[in-house]
Amino acid sequence: MPFSRSFLSEEQLLCSICLDVFDNPVSAPCGHSFCMACIRHYWDTAKHCQCPLCKQTFKRRPDLHINRTLREITEQFKRMMASPGGGVRAGGEAEEGGRTQETVDGAQKPGHLPGHLLNEMKQRLSRHKVHSNSQACHEERGSEQTPNTNTNGTQPPVIDRPLSLRRYTLSGAADAMKVPLCPKHHRNLELFCLSDLECICIECGQTEHQSHDITCAEKEWRSNKMKISITETEIQEMTRERMQKVEEIKQSLVDIRKLAENEVQRSMQLFGVLMSSLERSQAGLLEVTEINRRSAEHQAEVMIRELEQEITELKTRSTALAKLAKTDNFVTGLKGYSDLSTPTSMKDWTGVSLTCDLGTKAIYASVCLLLEQFKEELRKLPTVCLSVSANQSLLTSHPKVKRVQEYAVDVTLDSNTAHPRLILSEDKKKVWCGEKQQHVPDNRERFDRVVCVLGREGFSGGRHYWEVEVDGKTDWDLGVASHSSNRKGKITVSPSNGYWFLSLRDRNNYAFRTEPSTALPLSLKPQKIGLFVDYKKGQVSFYNVDAKMHIYTFMDNFSETIYPFFSPCTNKTGNNDAPLVITPVLLD
Repeated sequence: MPFSRSFLSEEQLLCSICLDVFDNPVSAPCGHSFCMACIRHYWDTAKHCQCPLCKQTFKRRPDLHINRTLREITEQFKRMMASPGGGVRAGGEAEEGGRTQETVDGAQKPGHLPGHLLNEMKQRLSRHKVHSNSQACHEERGSEQTPNTNTNGTQPPVIDRPLSLRRYTLSGAADAMKVPLCPKHHRNLELFCLSDLECICIECGQTEHQSHDITCAEKEWRSNKMKISITETEIQEMTRERMQKVEEIKQSLVDIRKLAENEVQRSMQLFGVLMSSLERSQAGLLEVTEINRRSAEHQAEVMIRELEQEITELKTRSTALAKLAKTDNFVTGLKGYSDLSTPTSMKDWTGVSLTCDLGTKAIYASVCLLLEQFKEELRKLPTVCLSVSANQSLLTSHPKVKRVQEYAVDVTLDSNTAHPRLILSEDKKKVWCGEKQQHVPDNRERFDRVVCVLGREGFSGGRHYWEVEVDGKTDWDLGVASHSSNRKGKITVSPSNGYWFLSLRDRNNYAFRTEPSTALPLSLKPQKIGLFVDYKKGQVSFYNVDAKMHIYTFMDNFSETIYPFFSPCTNKTGNNDAPLVITPVLLD
C-alpha cells in the first residue's frame, strides 16, 4: 500500500518558500525542490538567479520541469491525509484501516505515535487542508514528544504541545520562532486577515474572520520582504529625482534673478531714453513758449507805444480845433483851420492784431513721433529681452549657455576698404584719421566719402565676439555692415541700408543708428566696447567691457555676409585723433 514502508513525513513534502505541501514540484540543478509558482516568483523578483536554500548561483535561468515522481508522492500524501481512515506515524508511515498497531503485548511499538496523539495530528492536518490559504502557517511549534510507557504498561498523559518542525526561510533553514499568542484564544497568531489587515489565530479565522480573505502571516510577511528591496529602490529613485528637481528649481531661481536684473537694466535704459527725450522735448517746449511769449510782449509794447503816440497827436489836434472854433477873427481862423485840417500820416490799424501762436505745434508733433517710436521699441522688447537674457552679461557663467566672450574671433582691418584719410597700423589692429588723403587705389570696395573701414573677416553664420578700445575719443562708430552696402558718396546709415552700429558724438551722446536714431543715455562712459553677433538670430549686441554691462541689442534678419565696421570719425583738429584699437579678448 502507499507509504506502507516509507519514512516520509509532511516536513519532507513542504516547499521551503511557501511552507506548504508541494504544488507541481520542480527541482533546481542543485537538487532542491520547490513549487513551480514559488520558485518562478522568487527568481522574477531576485537580482540573481540562485537557489533559495544553498544559494548556488546559476549563470542563466534554468529550464524547470515538473518532478513527476515527487508530484505523485505528494498527491498520494494529500489524498491519504484527506481520507477518514488514514494516519501517519511519527516517521511518516501510513497505516491501514485507521489502526496504528501501536502496542505489542500491551506495550507501544517503538517508533510509533500513540493513537490519541495521532488522531490529534490528523485532525489538525485535516483542518489545515480545509483552510488552504492558511495551510503553510499551521505548523506545530515546540519539540516533538516521544511517548514513554509506564512500568505498568499504560501511557502517561499527553500534553497538547505544538510540534517543532524545522522551518526553511528564503535564505536557508532556520529554527522555529516564538510566535505571539492571541489575547482572546491564547493560540499562536499564525494567520493574517487581508480584509482587516491584522494577525489572527486559527480559531479567530474559524469564527470572527470566517468569511474574510485569510493567508499565512509568515508567508505574507516573507512575500512582503521580497518586495522591500524593490520598494527601497523605487524610493531611492524617487528621492534622487526630487533632489534633481530641487537643484533644477534652485538653478532656475538663479537664472530668474539674473534675468530680472537684466530686465530692470533694460527697462531703465528704454524708459531712460524715453524720459530723456521727453525732458528734452519739454525743455524745448518751455524754451519755445518763453521765446514766443517774450516776442509777443515786445510786439505788443511796440504796437501800444505807436498807438499811444498817435492818440496823443489826435488829442492835440482835437484840442486845437476846439480852441479855433471859439475865435471870431476869420483871418486867424481860416489860417489855423487850414493848418489843422491837413491830414497827418496815420497808420491803418484795421488788420493789425497780436498773434497767439506760441510755435509749439512742431514740438508736439515731435513728441508724438517719439511716442510712436517708443511703442515700436516696446513691441520689440520681448524678443530683445529673450536674446539679452540668453547672453546675460559678459561675465555670466551658465552651465548650458556659453558666455559671449567664449565666441571671440580674431578680427583684422581690411585696407582695401579703408577711406583714403584713414591710417592703419602694420598689424591691422589700429585705425585713426589723418590730416590728408593718401594715394590709394580707388577700388569699388573702398569708402570714398565716409571715414570708415571694414574688417577682413566676414560672417555668414554662427556667433562671433570682438572688443574695441575707444578710450580718449570724442566721436566713433562701431558695428557691422552688409557686403552689398553702399560705400560710395553720401551714405545713409541705418539697418534698412545694411548698417548696424553704435555711435558716439561730442563725448557724451550715444545712439544706435536707426531712422531716426535711438538715443542711449549711459551713466558710465565705456572705455572698451564689446560686440556680439548671432547671425542666425539676427542679433547685434553691444557691451561695456570694463563695467561688465549690456548697452543695447538690436534684432534683425541677415541675408548676406556681414563684416565688422569701424569709423574713428574725423580727428577734429587733434581733439579726436586717438585710434580705435582691436584688443585681444581676455576670458576671466
